[in-house]
Amino acid sequence: MPQQTPNIRRAAVSALRAWSKGHTYMDSLIERHATRNGVTRQDRALLQSIVYSVLRNRRVLDVWIGKLRKGKLDHETRDILRVGLSQLLFLGIADHAAVNETVNCAKSSVRGLINAVMRQAIARRSKLLSDVDEMSPPVRYSHPDWLWNRWRRRFGKKDALDLLAWNNQPASTIGRINPLVPQASEIVMEHEKTTPVEGLDGFVKIDGTPPGEWMKNGYVYIQDPATCHCVNLLAPKPGECVLDACAAPGGKTALMGAAMQNRGEILCTDSNGKRLPRLNENLNNLGIKIASVMAHDWTKPAPVEWHGKFDAILLDVPCSNTGVLRRRVDARWRLRAEHITELSSIQNAILENALPCLGEGGRIVYSTCSIESEENETFIENFLSKHPEWQLVQSHQALPFRDKTDGAYAARIERSK
Repeated sequence: MPQQTPNIRRAAVSALRAWSKGHTYMDSLIERHATRNGVTRQDRALLQSIVYSVLRNRRVLDVWIGKLRKGKLDHETRDILRVGLSQLLFLGIADHAAVNETVNCAKSSVRGLINAVMRQAIARRSKLLSDVDEMSPPVRYSHPDWLWNRWRRRFGKKDALDLLAWNNQPASTIGRINPLVPQASEIVMEHEKTTPVEGLDGFVKIDGTPPGEWMKNGYVYIQDPATCHCVNLLAPKPGECVLDACAAPGGKTALMGAAMQNRGEILCTDSNGKRLPRLNENLNNLGIKIASVMAHDWTKPAPVEWHGKFDAILLDVPCSNTGVLRRRVDARWRLRAEHITELSSIQNAILENALPCLGEGGRIVYSTCSIESEENETFIENFLSKHPEWQLVQSHQALPFRDKTDGAYAARIERSK
């Protein structure tokens, strides 16, 4: 076995420990701790699958740990056991590899304990797995109780259960073929690991990681079909001047650029200047020639020179991410009920500051990747009650348990005639 293999488990534990202390997002932590622990590119997929499995199944893992080990555990030892049991009971990694490598990543003082618990788990595997069916839904699917209770009230028990189950499945890799690259469709569709997504022209399901040259050459952009709804409602046209106010990393900008046939102007802004290089890179790779990029925080007033400038404005605002918990695996553990209320005030500030920038006869699309009413339909209703000079033209809510895509909301508003 390669010398670096044991470090995969060490990297997983290190990433989980840093994440639990509030350090950035898990995707970034996986990269950082893979590098620190010498994990090869080939082994990073295994590292990610272990970490994501722990996050997706955290409550079940803790129930099992409680059955296999009585007494208190320090946080690192608990994370090591989560990593070990996840390999044995969820990922199907060979027993000897899971036990040996997990034990080796622990401090010598707890290796005996880790070994004993994992050996017990192997001996009691069938019973542990059958016990999962008797757990309550938020434990079985490892979601916070408050989210389960909220969704059960909002959607009903059946749909709420389907939503929990959806969030706990690894997300498919979906790509949109770039119509601005003439050869892209032929190259992508000839690949043995791609299949068209039924009913969605230009979208393909990709088995595994897409070839690196596809991204570099702009053949595809990885994005869920739910990202299209807001752009479809905005309906940008060739020759128009469009604002994409919260643009990074650029997937919706690319959709707009294609719809506009690279004719017109798109101003892309983002509040975080650190995101702009990646935004620029993505747009360049995808052949978007009409976009300019700059930093702006839309919770603050827009520059006067932007007032009345735009024919169409897309506001893909910061939100709770409850529609994309399948992809943003760690978000469910960071989110609190009060965050939704706090986000509404940020969303309102962004919308209010964008209003003066719309030209006469223009339209605004407000969008989120949330399934919460306070951020979506109720938010728009409240806005319209305070601004009778505006009207809702059309809206769309995508729900994962119904549409089998990410959750997303979009509302097109215009000034009343």
